[in-house]
Amino acid sequence: QVQLVESGGGLVQPGGSLRLSCAASGFTFSSYAMRWYRRAPGKERELVAAITSAGGSRNYADSVKGRFTISRDNGKNTVYLQMNSLKSEDTSVYYCNAFRGGWPANYDYWGQGTQVTVSS
Repeated sequence: QVQLVESGGGLVQPGGSLRLSCAASGFTFSSYAMRWYRRAPGKERELVAAITSAGGSRNYADSVKGRFTISRDNGKNTVYLQMNSLKSEDTSVYYCNAFRGGWPANYDYWGQGTQVTVSS
């Protein structure tokens, strides 16, 4: 069955770094765009970063541009989010998402999330 398993979250001080990983299985990873979302308590879900299936194009939310980097290894079926210069407002649960357009419905898979807490 389809699985997306995030790891790498934790507690970090402001200005620190973390690298999130998302290991995928049960589908053809290299055919899917991959995205990282986050949701903070009381806030709406936010798209943080996205990467195309072959990794040729990446996009970022303005709030993380220049600090976060999304990458993928199609040989390892894994997508990463390198987070540098972390701020308290980056505190959220981070979710991995796999997406591919389809008919009559898109293919859209989610991980269980990993908590990132930025605090001194």
